[in-house]
Amino acid sequence: MSGRKLVASVKPRIVAVALLCLGTAFCAGVCSNPIDAAQQRDVYGREPKRVLLLHSFGRDFLPWSEYARSIKTNLEQRSPWSLDIQEHTLLTARFTAPGPEGPFVEYLRSIYQGRPPDIIMSVGGPAAGFVQRHRSDLFSTVPMVLTTVEERLIDRARLTEKDTVVSVRNDFVAAFRDVLQVLPETRTIALVIGASALEKFWLNEVKKDVRSLEDRVSFVWYGDLPFDEILKRASSLPPDTALFWGLMSVDAAGVVHEGESALHRLRAVANAPIFCFEESFFGSDIVGGPMHSIPELGRKTADAALRILGGEKPADVKIEPIEYAAPKYDWRELQRWGISESNLPEGSEVVFREPGIWEKYRWQLAMIAAVILIQTGLISGLLHERRRRRLAEVESRQRLTELAHLNRYSAVGELTASIAHELNQPLGSILTNAETAELMLRRGSPDLVEISEILSDIRRDDQRASEVIRRLRSMLRKAPFELRDIELSVTVREVIGFVRDLAAGRNIGLSFYSPPDTGLHVKGDPIQLQQVVLNLILNALDAISEVQTGKREVSVIMARAGNFAEICVGDTGPGIAAADLKTIFDPFFTTKPQGMGMGLAIVRTIVEAHHGTISADNQPFGGALFTVRLPLAS
Repeated sequence: MSGRKLVASVKPRIVAVALLCLGTAFCAGVCSNPIDAAQQRDVYGREPKRVLLLHSFGRDFLPWSEYARSIKTNLEQRSPWSLDIQEHTLLTARFTAPGPEGPFVEYLRSIYQGRPPDIIMSVGGPAAGFVQRHRSDLFSTVPMVLTTVEERLIDRARLTEKDTVVSVRNDFVAAFRDVLQVLPETRTIALVIGASALEKFWLNEVKKDVRSLEDRVSFVWYGDLPFDEILKRASSLPPDTALFWGLMSVDAAGVVHEGESALHRLRAVANAPIFCFEESFFGSDIVGGPMHSIPELGRKTADAALRILGGEKPADVKIEPIEYAAPKYDWRELQRWGISESNLPEGSEVVFREPGIWEKYRWQLAMIAAVILIQTGLISGLLHERRRRRLAEVESRQRLTELAHLNRYSAVGELTASIAHELNQPLGSILTNAETAELMLRRGSPDLVEISEILSDIRRDDQRASEVIRRLRSMLRKAPFELRDIELSVTVREVIGFVRDLAAGRNIGLSFYSPPDTGLHVKGDPIQLQQVVLNLILNALDAISEVQTGKREVSVIMARAGNFAEICVGDTGPGIAAADLKTIFDPFFTTKPQGMGMGLAIVRTIVEAHHGTISADNQPFGGALFTVRLPLAS
């Protein structure tokens, strides 16, 4: 019967299948015209070796597509001849009720009628069964390599001397034992598998193999469910359940599925980890485990094909069944499901491990660490320097206190005459009153009222002398710098009392003005502030002492200027040279022949320690004017 009559006699569905196969071959661009192929020559003038690669489910149908890709890569890289690899797909293996295979047989025979292939390679169990059943109808003399097929799917009775088998061996018990080792708490394993004839065969094989594990774990079989129902159940699995991905070419509803996309959908909804023994699914959706090695099968299949193409008898090419390779696992899935690496079998490989932050940003972290170390060193140095500065400031303040104390002693030395005069007055009055009282008591009838008045005068003069001594002792006291709330006008008035007699002795007028009913309260050390005013008044008295004619007067005026209290000390002396105004407060600057140049430097330091300012200027009518501004207490 011709191919045309045969196609006309079959059911429309089978015609569609045959046309689909034909379209697949030509659309893929892998089936060359025999005449065109015969015209191709390599550099030595040899015709290319024609390889017919027959797929079971499709050129892009996992897992077999990855095996086929590895086989082709090995062949093309290692073949000493030019190769014309022509790929076809059986397709009928993806139907739950496949029709007759005759149209596809006739199709293959017709396109290779002029020149048959040099070798036929079947990928997967359905393709292996097809070429074995139709060897006599197709190419009885062409050598065949049945590859990527499980041992149990090979019809040994139909093998000829022209056949070589590169098979794999599925050890389901080992695969499930691996699941139980990786997840020791597992109580249930759910097997996801389709409903085609091939998948039903494997479901029965799995059930027979795992009987030895039924006392350790229970199994759930999803082979009789539509895939949508499988997804629904996988989203709400009970705890301690694991999923095992078998094969999903067509589900119980007759819907055809491409393995990779179906697995993606399952992983997206599943609430349990997924295991599989097919390496082609590894890398995105499954945890891992012992799997068939794609590179190993590709290499061994290419070895067999090249030996046969080189003239070796196919029956003499013996390839041992390929077992599972060493287990390997996806680090990302281990992290996702909280699986400890300590549970993995010995010799396992963990791949796709994401680099740690140090490995990922080594140079950046090293630079950051270096910057931090440098900054730490700089900060440590700055803190050390700050501590040294603080110690230096403390020491400097101590030295300043000592120097200020010496300065006060020096000032008191100048005030000796004034202090003596101020003490002599009350002491002289006390002596006079005491002598008068003594004379009155010698009388026969002393006037007791007058004696009482005399005693009151003595008490008053005694208190006056005591106050002079108290102020002197206070001035000379060496005490630490202490801020407290003081009335500034009272502090300044005490200083005026000290120097009034000194000014009078030099024939210099001393005036003091403080605004009435205006409290000038500041935060400060009264002894230190008294020293400031005392130094300024003494400097003014010394400046006027050089003037023999004209008005000789020192004025001390206090006022409030905003949030500051001002103390202005002016004189009618010669003033300050314009060149000296900027340096007058510098240490060791002096215009006095016997001066040390520390008085005004000490004054400025004390004022600044009170957060105030001091300035010097010449008055328009002559003489110098020193202005001290201190912040008022809030």
